[in-house]
Amino acid sequence: MEPPPAVGRLATALSRLRAALGAVSYPLVLPSAEEARRVGAALHAQVDDYLLPRLARLDAPLLVVVGGSTGAGKSTLVNSLVQAPVSSAGVLRPTTRSPVLVTHPDDVAWFGRGGLLPGLTRTGEPSTDPNALQVVPAPTIGPGLALLDAPDVDSVVDHNRKLAAQLLAAADLWLFVTTAARYADAVPWELLKTARLRGTVIALVLDRVPIDAAAEVSAHLGEMLTAHDLGAAPLFVLPETDLDDRGLLPDAAVGPMRLWFAKLAVDADARSAVVRQTLDGALGAFAPALTGLADAADEQARTAQHLDERVDAAYRNARRTTEEGLQDGRLLRGEVLARWQEFIGTGEFLRSLESRVGHLRDRLVAAITGRPAPGRNLQIAMESQLVTLLRGVTADAAEQAYSAWQAHPAGAGLLIPDLQHPSADLPQRADRLVRDWQQWILDLVRREAADKRVVARGAAYAVNGVGLAVMIAVFTSTAFIPTGLEVAAGAGSAVAAQKVLEAVFGDQAIRTLATRARTELLARVDELLQSEAARYTERTAAVRLEVEPGALLRQAAAEVEEARKELALTGSGS
Repeated sequence: MEPPPAVGRLATALSRLRAALGAVSYPLVLPSAEEARRVGAALHAQVDDYLLPRLARLDAPLLVVVGGSTGAGKSTLVNSLVQAPVSSAGVLRPTTRSPVLVTHPDDVAWFGRGGLLPGLTRTGEPSTDPNALQVVPAPTIGPGLALLDAPDVDSVVDHNRKLAAQLLAAADLWLFVTTAARYADAVPWELLKTARLRGTVIALVLDRVPIDAAAEVSAHLGEMLTAHDLGAAPLFVLPETDLDDRGLLPDAAVGPMRLWFAKLAVDADARSAVVRQTLDGALGAFAPALTGLADAADEQARTAQHLDERVDAAYRNARRTTEEGLQDGRLLRGEVLARWQEFIGTGEFLRSLESRVGHLRDRLVAAITGRPAPGRNLQIAMESQLVTLLRGVTADAAEQAYSAWQAHPAGAGLLIPDLQHPSADLPQRADRLVRDWQQWILDLVRREAADKRVVARGAAYAVNGVGLAVMIAVFTSTAFIPTGLEVAAGAGSAVAAQKVLEAVFGDQAIRTLATRARTELLARVDELLQSEAARYTERTAAVRLEVEPGALLRQAAAEVEEARKELALTGSGS
């Protein structure tokens, strides 16, 4: 029969939810992260293993997963119900073997093609591959019903426990098997609680009950079931008894249970009611689980933003230090100052500079048109000074960002030793940045001063001379008005830079060239610092999706809940 349109809409909503679950990760080390990863993976698996396949075929055979504690007698019970040794029992535990699914020959095609539990490879033979599912046809089990012997829920083998939980999440009905000696164990009750919260239909088997203790143990188990809101679940009590020569329980022990399953197999309405109740319960349980996941995703996003802000602060400080270094005259000391004096003239020349601007222009013109000036040494000195500044601020920023992350558990979990220092190629990139900037200034001077007489007469020497003077000017205050501090720090070099440029271009041109050169340098420095900061922020990028992770999950959950209510699997629409 063609399923109603509401089924298709629910399947579409579940597919979107599946995509959202796959898109959201919890990489940051936070208290909620491990549980969120576990729950997210479980929900994703349940959508794949059970919900989508079951919605595709609401009339498919009912899957009964037989689960329980180690040594509870699950395999023996399955064999006894189908009256054949289809699942190996009595071997040493824990056993690593594939789970066994027993179904009527008419239903093998449904379970064999892999719609349900698609991650398990189908096989017709016993296998030690834990990722295989052995499908066994048995005519003694009625059509419309299948029994799946799952691994122990409390196995010491991690894969067995995870597979058991996965299979239980794919059950239409969970037949929980325990013994008189172990019915109060904590692990099975945690799974029973999970199954109840999911809305899974549950039946229980109390196995190996001594005859003289049957009433007392049954009563106590009944009290526990009532306390856990499972009082309505069918309970079958199997007395302690000998097995026959095939390793099966006597008919007298399993007869009532076999009859119960036989009635379920022949009653399509009863099977449909079980399927719909479990399906609706599983869908209804998604809302609180997804709320928890969305909250955990929001916490990841907030933490990532907090960590990024710490990185931003470190590299903003590096940018500020660089800008201050261009303003306070520190770059005019030492080798740069000496080479500038060498380029312009002697110290005596600098002292008399104020009253000899015209003579300065003549000397500059003569220098740049008649003989090569020692500008290359000045250019190298400025390059070295600026590269040293950039290497220093990037090293400080990397150390500050590293320390800031190290102080936060989530940040510490993302750190690698290389982040404590600038990139290995930072020195080369800083060198290239400064050289490219210097060339940009020369090109700027060539374009802006093409009609100036000095440049026209001096060609390359004039461009180089003026360009070097612009570079020196950038190493002073933003307004290009040298302060007493700058003059003291630069021993008159700031004044020299200004007067040379005034002599060649005039006051306004000086300000324009210096401002543009400074802006260009800082823009290039910003790019360098951003690339260094990205080494950190790319490690939090998995949390920063186009859509906020928490909002993505909440929207997907709302769509599933709306579609579930529209379909009204249990007839109530809620």
